[in-house]
Amino acid sequence: MTRSDLVEKLAIEKNISISVSEKIINEVFKGMADTLISGGRVEIRGFGSFEVREYDAYTARNPKTGVQIQVKPKRSPFFKTGKELKERILEGGK
Repeated sequence: MTRSDLVEKLAIEKNISISVSEKIINEVFKGMADTLISGGRVEIRGFGSFEVREYDAYTARNPKTGVQIQVKPKRSPFFKTGKELKERILEGGK
């Protein structure tokens, strides 16, 4: 499902215009992104949780040339599937 699919589905199910639906979806995603950027955690019960994981700097090796390179520390988003979603997927969506 894409963002536009989500916008369309919300508009149809709630009988609102596409533009209003798009504004709602954009605000939800913006709120989630702002929370993650500020170091917070986003949890959607029954679906999963998003958080930012921090990775330290390390020395790596280019497998093609063998040259060692220094990898900078970084922050990366991480999604953990919720228990209910995991179970639904295992059961085939029942």
